[in-house]
Amino acid sequence: MTPELMTPSSKSETSAPHFPQLRALAGHRAVWPLLGLALIFAVDGVVSPGFFHIRVVEGRLFGNLIDILYRAVPTAVVALGMAVVIGTKGIDLSVGSVIAICGAVITWRIHAGDPHWLILLSALGVGILCGLWNGFLVAILDIQPIIATLILMVSGRGIGLMINLLYGGTNPSFTSPLLQGLSVGHIGLIPTRLILAAAIFAALWLLIRRTALGLFLEAVGGNSAAANLAGVDARLVKYAAYLICGLCAALAGVILAADTHTSDPVSIGLYIELDAILAVVIGGGSLAGGRIYLGMTVLGALVIQTL
Repeated sequence: MTPELMTPSSKSETSAPHFPQLRALAGHRAVWPLLGLALIFAVDGVVSPGFFHIRVVEGRLFGNLIDILYRAVPTAVVALGMAVVIGTKGIDLSVGSVIAICGAVITWRIHAGDPHWLILLSALGVGILCGLWNGFLVAILDIQPIIATLILMVSGRGIGLMINLLYGGTNPSFTSPLLQGLSVGHIGLIPTRLILAAAIFAALWLLIRRTALGLFLEAVGGNSAAANLAGVDARLVKYAAYLICGLCAALAGVILAADTHTSDPVSIGLYIELDAILAVVIGGGSLAGGRIYLGMTVLGALVIQTL
């Protein structure tokens, strides 16, 4: 059929199949964050022509793009834990304070002479304990998550300062080849923290997407009462969510404390809870719960860091 002989109905029949595909593409949750990230990169490329240049210096990769990935790791790790909590229709405002406490514990135990591998486990244990505390307040005492986690948010940095004072310092520094290797070291050309972040993401993705826990978390976030009727222990699931969030905050605390070589409870991880929540929302997560998007959360963290 020639263009002259095509009727309006035949033209619409020819072009109609493409519109649902375009609408589906435009409605995909990854489109707008990716467009936003591309726009920011475009502006950066115009302002700084060498913005995308990557080079090798002293055996490791350097450049603005590498720096964005490098600096986004702590926020992304905290945001992954936050995504799990928000998926249960909760929130955790205490992650910055957990980071401060972990940094203080690391410095305290290094000055006490503990083996550094044991110090690493101790820091992660502190994060788990903080997560269990928040989970107890939310799941057992049934306190609103924003109020329950506000308790540790307000008191946590003071706890970190008290730990510092146990050995007579107010802003002590430390040296740890193990911890600093995890934070500022590199394996080949790749910074170690990027490899660590990829491992954390893979482990959490497998836990959420390849076990029943992910289904339970989203079920509790969607409708806690219905999940209970279906045989899901909503309290235990909420406990697990806050435990995961506390562990992720502790991992970020190890990275940040080793990066600065010091315990600074006042400013370390300051306002990181807001960045983490924003990363989850940019990634398509809803504060109403019911959905967990790990990959999109990492994308949200990259958008924030690129800004």
